[in-house]
Amino acid sequence: MYSLRLWSVKHARAMETFYNVFENGLAKVHPLFKYAGYRRLEKPIAWLEKNIKSVLFDCKMCGQCVLSDTGMSCPMNCPKQLRNGPCGGVRADGYCEVEPDMKCVWVLASEGAVKMRHGDNILKVQFPVDRRLEGRSSWLRAAQQRSEQASGVNN
Repeated sequence: MYSLRLWSVKHARAMETFYNVFENGLAKVHPLFKYAGYRRLEKPIAWLEKNIKSVLFDCKMCGQCVLSDTGMSCPMNCPKQLRNGPCGGVRADGYCEVEPDMKCVWVLASEGAVKMRHGDNILKVQFPVDRRLEGRSSWLRAAQQRSEQASGVNN
């Protein structure tokens, strides 16, 4: 898994493009999702999302994906689960102080962000993880939010 996580960061621009196309596609099928019922779709979509993203990004299914803002490096892979940058313990070689065999997810994030069209998104301040959303699909939420933004509906 770790080698695929590194591959995803190395190909962050292509992954960003794919993610944008995929998210647009999800927003377009919002009427179908709405008709079927988001609650009913949650379990199968979350299962699919977990199986795809765990392979590519070592996803922890926090339910609030920020890969497109963090250079395709999942901050939930940080042993300290820091969502807004590295701790003070990043070693000089860029490796983690807690897991010395693992490169710091934020070092990877900055490497990936440089390759992305919207790499400056790494500067966004991320909200703390809402633990109530763990295990839920961020794809479904993105589809719903995107379609609501397009139609001007506010939550």
